[in-house]
Amino acid sequence: MKKLILCALLACASPAVASPSSDLAALISQHWAWHIKNNSLSNVSYGGPLSAAHLEDLSLTKADQLSLEAAAMAKQLRAIPDQGLSRAERTNKGVLLRLLDERVEGDTFGQRMMLFSTYDGWHQNFAGLGEQLPLKTKGDFESYIRLLREYPRMNRTALDITKRALTDGYVQPCDAMGGFERTITGAVEGKAEDTRFFEPFRRVRPSSISDAEWSALKAKAVQTIDIVLRPEFHSFLRLYLDEYKPNCAKSIAVSDQPDGAAYYAFQARSHTTTDLKPSEIHAIGMSEVTRILARMENVAKQAGFADRKAMIADLRTNPKHFAKTSEELMSAAAFYAKQIDGLMPRYFNILPRLPYGIKPIPAETAETTTTAYYNPGAAEVGRAGYYYVNTSKLNQRPLWELPALTAHESVPGHHHQIALQQERPLPMFRKHLTGFTAFVEGWALYTEYLGEEMGLYDTPEKMMGRLSFEMWRASRLVVDTGMHSLGWSKARAIAFMKDNTALTDANIEAEVNRYISWPGQALGYKIGEIKIRELRAKAEKALGPKFDLPRFHDAVLSQGAVPLTVLTAQIDSWIAAEKTRK
Repeated sequence: MKKLILCALLACASPAVASPSSDLAALISQHWAWHIKNNSLSNVSYGGPLSAAHLEDLSLTKADQLSLEAAAMAKQLRAIPDQGLSRAERTNKGVLLRLLDERVEGDTFGQRMMLFSTYDGWHQNFAGLGEQLPLKTKGDFESYIRLLREYPRMNRTALDITKRALTDGYVQPCDAMGGFERTITGAVEGKAEDTRFFEPFRRVRPSSISDAEWSALKAKAVQTIDIVLRPEFHSFLRLYLDEYKPNCAKSIAVSDQPDGAAYYAFQARSHTTTDLKPSEIHAIGMSEVTRILARMENVAKQAGFADRKAMIADLRTNPKHFAKTSEELMSAAAFYAKQIDGLMPRYFNILPRLPYGIKPIPAETAETTTTAYYNPGAAEVGRAGYYYVNTSKLNQRPLWELPALTAHESVPGHHHQIALQQERPLPMFRKHLTGFTAFVEGWALYTEYLGEEMGLYDTPEKMMGRLSFEMWRASRLVVDTGMHSLGWSKARAIAFMKDNTALTDANIEAEVNRYISWPGQALGYKIGEIKIRELRAKAEKALGPKFDLPRFHDAVLSQGAVPLTVLTAQIDSWIAAEKTRK
């Protein structure tokens, strides 16, 4: 009786009853807290304190620990029954389970010790740190310098892993790594004030920092670059030149590494979010190559050339197709970006608030990397997205490829999709951690196709550039699987791309090197684009006059990046709902 009276007075609540929905919500929160704990630097982009940030622990011991913890969370997820979950909750469960499972499986392969490729590495990711951080107060700049001083720990861990990788046979192929040392030396060459590490101190001094404090911070940064960072980058250079480069892999095929065939099959599944075998992907690529070749022949004849090869020869060599200065190339890219910006409301109802800018690719990586790429922004910390354009080797960067390239990297491609994902009402892990290649790159490639409807390719040269880019991605399916699974040589891969695309020699070389050093990633683009175009055709047929293109695009992007199976179910549900819409 006393207990009942007391509860009446205190309004005692009944114990919460566990349910699949509440269990899932709790596990999603647990996972995000786990992610933040182990990625304190990434957390800064989500609005977390810079003062609490530290560089990532790259050690294999840490990776093993995280894999065990990920496996435990995956087991908990599997124990939550789908019955009792809403459609959105089932999607959350499935997406998180895939992320956890792929992390665990990926860590079973020795290739996890291969910490750099022609595309990136811990040293280059670190070199861009100052561009990514919100630096406003004296404390922020002090935290940045502290992070710079943490680099020796990260670098020495990475070098130790690289030495073990050398011993165990997980080494990048010689044929792919030409000029890689430039990505190391370029980060610290010249005066400290000219390096990318000093970039935050080339900005306007924040008003909250006095002149004396600003001068002291600059001096501390210069000292850190000279005394802490230079020796570490030179240690990597010595290891690379003295031990790694002389022992690089003679075979370009990852399948020739220990457990390499299984690793490549895993990469193919991961990047395409399908169960397609490498041989099946190769066949899809060959079919697409045949289809696109026919369109290229038609464009060439309409332009007055005897055939496709004659037009491509002109596109590759005629000086009128190339910028004479990096400023001219950047201006052209900016022009197309703003042209597309003005067209966006015709094709999308929902647009992101976050803007994007354009920058040249850093000089130390430009000559060995791809023709462009995108870096996401973060509205929480006032950082825009950026479309990076390669301004090296200007005689290999044709102007006719810029409309398709710009659509892919900025809008309606990567910036539109990724910025919108960050702004959607989704769990945090789906805003920031779901980067399924087949969706993200498939969408960006689809937007190159959409550029035809947007009127971007208003000359035969630009249209051939658009088709060449599509052919480039179809050829990836052929040459990536060819080199890593079917015994192709690098020379055969280069010849195939030169015969079928309009890409210049430098772009082809950089691309093939990328496929060699980053197996499987290139497979996601065309597989994803094929699925999105297939779903659009399905919706157009099912809805007839009720089909609305902006609404379809919004439906594709509404849940952020998802596996292709989830996207298919998502669009099927949207089609059913659209049929009843008045």
